[in-house]
Amino acid sequence: MLNPHTALAGALRQAPPAPGLQRRALVLGGGGTLGAAVLEALLASQRFEAVGVVVASPLRPALRGLQAVADNDAERTAFAPDTALIVYDRERHANGRDSTFVRPQPAGLVAQAQALMGSGATGLIVVVPHAPALLPHALKQGLANLDEGAVAAMGFAQVVFMRMAQVGDGGSDSDSGGTEVRTAPERLAAWMLSQLRWMVPQREQPVRSDTVARVAAALAFALPQAPPGTRVLPPELLWRAAQLPRADELAAVWLAGRATGSRASADRDGYP
Repeated sequence: MLNPHTALAGALRQAPPAPGLQRRALVLGGGGTLGAAVLEALLASQRFEAVGVVVASPLRPALRGLQAVADNDAERTAFAPDTALIVYDRERHANGRDSTFVRPQPAGLVAQAQALMGSGATGLIVVVPHAPALLPHALKQGLANLDEGAVAAMGFAQVVFMRMAQVGDGGSDSDSGGTEVRTAPERLAAWMLSQLRWMVPQREQPVRSDTVARVAAALAFALPQAPPGTRVLPPELLWRAAQLPRADELAAVWLAGRATGSRASADRDGYP
């Protein structure tokens, strides 16, 4: 027979926290439409003990679970993230809000990844906008100009690159180096032909920032349980996620290396 005192003590004892609530994610690039959406998705998942965001100036977060982290090694290490996210986005000029957050530059990917690894992060997710019009100029041609190979070899247990859904082909009037002079009808014809680039299959079209953010949050949560490796998220998976109310299962299945319905998840892009 159960002792009443034992039962009472058990009832008063605080329940152990769920495993998912012990996770800590750190976001570099919390400004902009996409950065704000990623922060919101991480907080809304309620699966992280704390969500940190790297700030350039003092910030007192009003949202529960959000923690401002100063842009220095000591503060990042003290926060002790297990997963880090770098979000590249175009700068907004809305009441000076975005100036509070550190806005990472694409050319600094390797240094940014090294700093985040030094803070204790074992998993890294690199996120870019998936609508071409929202891309910073340095990302117009995708991430080919970034030293992804150096990041892949850096020692993270898991790395995920969420590239843009449509990579620009670089074909524009400026390709001729300014030596070609076109007449007005020729410029009109070139413009009309350029619009054909938007006539792409539905599953290859850009998705909304909130969808990208939902998938990023789902990946951040599932990343520690995934097999080690560097992965490049296929655009089709983002499109599929846009059709679902939650992306958790889809992200977990893809990270585990199983087929997601569109193609197998062996999109490792040649990385070791």
